[in-house]
Amino acid sequence: MPDGYFDSAQGAASAELVRRALASNPELAAARLEIEKARARLRQAGLRPNPAVEFEQTTGVLNSPGERATGVGISLPLEAGGKRQRRIDLAQAEMEVAEAEIADRERRLANEVRVAYAEAMVALRELEITAGLDDLDTQAARVVEARVNEGDAAPLELNLLRVELGRLRARRALIAGRLQAALLRLQNLAGMPLDQPLRLREALPAASLFEPPASVESAIESALRNRPDLRLAQLEQEVAQAGLRLARAQAAPDVTVFTRYGVERSSFDPTPIGAFTERDRLLAFGVSISLPVFNRNQGAKAEAETAIAQAKHRKQFIESVVRAEVMSAWARYEASSAALRTFEQGVLARSSDNIRAIRGAYEIGAFRITELINEQRRLLDAQREFTDALAERFRALADLQAAMGVIEKK
Repeated sequence: MPDGYFDSAQGAASAELVRRALASNPELAAARLEIEKARARLRQAGLRPNPAVEFEQTTGVLNSPGERATGVGISLPLEAGGKRQRRIDLAQAEMEVAEAEIADRERRLANEVRVAYAEAMVALRELEITAGLDDLDTQAARVVEARVNEGDAAPLELNLLRVELGRLRARRALIAGRLQAALLRLQNLAGMPLDQPLRLREALPAASLFEPPASVESAIESALRNRPDLRLAQLEQEVAQAGLRLARAQAAPDVTVFTRYGVERSSFDPTPIGAFTERDRLLAFGVSISLPVFNRNQGAKAEAETAIAQAKHRKQFIESVVRAEVMSAWARYEASSAALRTFEQGVLARSSDNIRAIRGAYEIGAFRITELINEQRRLLDAQREFTDALAERFRALADLQAAMGVIEKK
């Protein structure tokens, strides 16, 4: 393996990076605060209305300068029709929606990490293959150069091989850049400092995620049971229903009870017996009830009913999406597994044997350098296709795991 990119003992495995991303990803940490906001809304929904205190001072004017009244009162709104409980129900449902949204974000983040890990493993394998061919061509160049110096080969053969060497080294530089970019993306997703080196522990041929179910039907059943976005769709429907119940409760009349204490002072001047003052103390009780004549919350009820229908349609659509995602990932997994079986039945081994045979025959003068280069390119293409099949199987398993709503590897 290329130095600096792989460590079978101290490197990071895909499952380890998934766990680290779930614990340290800054965007996920910010999203989790939505649960705290929802919890605060739930606490607010359970609070009762505040009472109101009123103070009133009245004085006489013009011909009644001695008239004065002072009053103080308190009023308390009463939530009729179960409004408070309906608010609590709605806030509770919204908090569960926030939790389901975070669970779905975690599912998608885990899949992003696995796919980025696959990209890094692909680049690592291609870099290893290209480096190996580069080393072989460097050795072959020494042989060709010796033959040219002895007059057994034309200088053109050495030039052709040097062109091939330059092409391989250019490709090697591009692949190294892709590998570094994939590692940086992994570090970013996992919430790791970018100046901290990251090495892979898993290599593509031996990498595994989880054991898939025995059949696609079992995978679909697991997905329908575990997918957080499907649960989110169900919860959104419950939120819409709770919103309708609240809208109906809010149509009930508002009731406010109040009491008021007052002191009235009246002065009479002049009178037959002279000036005197009369003081009265008054205590009043009452109830204020709004009359829902014009506004019976008709618009809010209609909106809530539409939201329920909308949530039902969305849930049906997400169920079909879940089934399609599982079936698609399953089909890709089976196709890539079949392709790998074909490669493993001798394609790469035969191509490598051909390279060794042609290289040996070239050294004794039985083949031209162009035939060696062409066969080497065929081997490189075969290795690239084998790498693509390995990567596709890994990605398909990652997508199947995400489609089933499974985060941790089993």
